[in-house]
Amino acid sequence: MRIGIVAPARPIDQGTAARAAAFAAITFPTVDLVFHPQCFLSDGGHFAGPDDVRAAAFLEFANDPAFDALWFARGGYGANRILHAVMAKLAPAASAKSYCGYSDTGFLLGALYAKRIGHPVHAPLVGEINRAGGDAAIARTLDWLARRNPSALEPSVGEEPVVAFNLAILTALIGTPWLPDLRGHVLMIEEVSEPLYRIDRMLFQMAHATQLAGVAGIRLGRVHDVIPNDPPFAEDAPQMIERWCREMGVPFLGLADIGHDADNKVVPFGRLQGAAARP
Repeated sequence: MRIGIVAPARPIDQGTAARAAAFAAITFPTVDLVFHPQCFLSDGGHFAGPDDVRAAAFLEFANDPAFDALWFARGGYGANRILHAVMAKLAPAASAKSYCGYSDTGFLLGALYAKRIGHPVHAPLVGEINRAGGDAAIARTLDWLARRNPSALEPSVGEEPVVAFNLAILTALIGTPWLPDLRGHVLMIEEVSEPLYRIDRMLFQMAHATQLAGVAGIRLGRVHDVIPNDPPFAEDAPQMIERWCREMGVPFLGLADIGHDADNKVVPFGRLQGAAARP
């Protein structure tokens, strides 16, 4: 399997790439990781190169039939800035690939799923190799890509179609052409580095978005690194999600094993098919 790695948002460094490549070579010897040089660029102190360069790198690998999958290097911010430039230029070869990432790269996963291009997968990023427990995190992505191993999946993934998003990315997609039709889907959400009142505000937007009408249910992933609020907010994340689900008129289905951490599990968008489906 040949996996192309691009950075639609923030860059990684050569050391991160070397650690990920060495780990893959030992544990998944049939997998060939190919890092686009764009992954190591820097623009404006934040982005992995200018918008047009990031877009061109994504299109180069997505449209290359020699790659079986694209794996996003890192989140951060910036994937939304290339959506308009890339989505209309995807060639037929792009539809045969899996696309793996989460957090900010959920912009691309959502847009690809909205246009039914390829196989978007919420999964650990290449840069997770730098976390404590990062080896297990990136092994989970590779295990899914190379072997379709069900043990990599979020435990509730089954027969119903599912998607998973960082809440901030989901709400940013509302009102755009890049939000998929999620009728009948279980929606999993997680969040990081936000005060609780902002999470509550985003949940309000989610609950009243006409584009999300018909969602089958919602699961809550981990809410990490909450920014303190003065005075303390009156509810925690589980209390908020239950209240907004009632207002939305959809069932709260419980917790999801996803989040900005090394335990983040794999969620293929849509419905599991074939040998990948759980018995």
